[in-house]
Amino acid sequence: MNISIILIPIYLPTSGFGQEKRYEFEKGLMGSPFRLVFYAKNDSVADEAAHRAFGRIEQLNDLLSDYRDGSEINRLSATSGSGQWIAVSDDLFRILSISKKVSRRTGGTFDVTIGPVVQLWRRAIRRNEFPTEAELKVARRAVGYRFVKLRCRSQSVRLIRSGMRLDVGGIGKGYAADEAVKLLENLGITSVLIDAGGDITLAQPPPGRKAWEISVGSGDSTVSMPLAQAGVATSGATYRYLEHEGVRYSHIVDPETGVGLRFHVRTTVIAPNGTLADALATAVSVGGIRRSRKILRRFPGVQVWLLETEGGKTREWRTLE
Repeated sequence: MNISIILIPIYLPTSGFGQEKRYEFEKGLMGSPFRLVFYAKNDSVADEAAHRAFGRIEQLNDLLSDYRDGSEINRLSATSGSGQWIAVSDDLFRILSISKKVSRRTGGTFDVTIGPVVQLWRRAIRRNEFPTEAELKVARRAVGYRFVKLRCRSQSVRLIRSGMRLDVGGIGKGYAADEAVKLLENLGITSVLIDAGGDITLAQPPPGRKAWEISVGSGDSTVSMPLAQAGVATSGATYRYLEHEGVRYSHIVDPETGVGLRFHVRTTVIAPNGTLADALATAVSVGGIRRSRKILRRFPGVQVWLLETEGGKTREWRTLE
């Protein structure tokens, strides 16, 4: 069975409604194409708005990318185990605060301290070599959201264990899209759709419409949903995997075991915003159907479509209305 979940934004025609016209801009950021679709009064307003929105996303990438040696998040990770409280920017403190809350409520299936095992697994896939038990033990010792301490009064962070490495890859694009939406709304642009490499963040609907129409497809099955002021995120196995002793391990890593998932998942999550949708798509993928049924009880109003394949058998869990 061919399993895939895709998000297809159904855009309206380019003609304007009233005094507003539809505009679309695209730029590669955070390793994905970011597409902005919004309605504005004229070309100059739209150009300036897009420039500032892309600038905001790039600013966040500079702060939060674990691929950039000088990023703020990597500088913070370098202080792990030192016992120091490190003052951080508003954005880094906010995303770590949100991440800790989601981690607690998901039982750790989402965890931004997963960096050490992600780094280990990236290398394993690149070299086609399964990590040794010793390597896994060292990496797993530095993973655990409880090792991140936050002090709100001074907006500072302390990383308890040495060797910790923060990785917000499971939440960063959603957060960036939400921040771009806020910026556009502050400029008076309220009808916004942002497509961050397939993850969709929606503000108010197009002028004269009650919602954006978003189609979620799985194989030959497609559901069209009217949505506004919501986030839609997907997660799942790609071509990145490691095959070892006849077993295929996904690039998606379980924070608890430090090993890539042995079951194939495709997940779509609809949540009140892009940040939460992004994080929960990761959490649900790691949790699988059995654990995620319990996890989603802690997130009222969140919808999910999860396909799980293991041992040649596919199971489906769908709460989309």
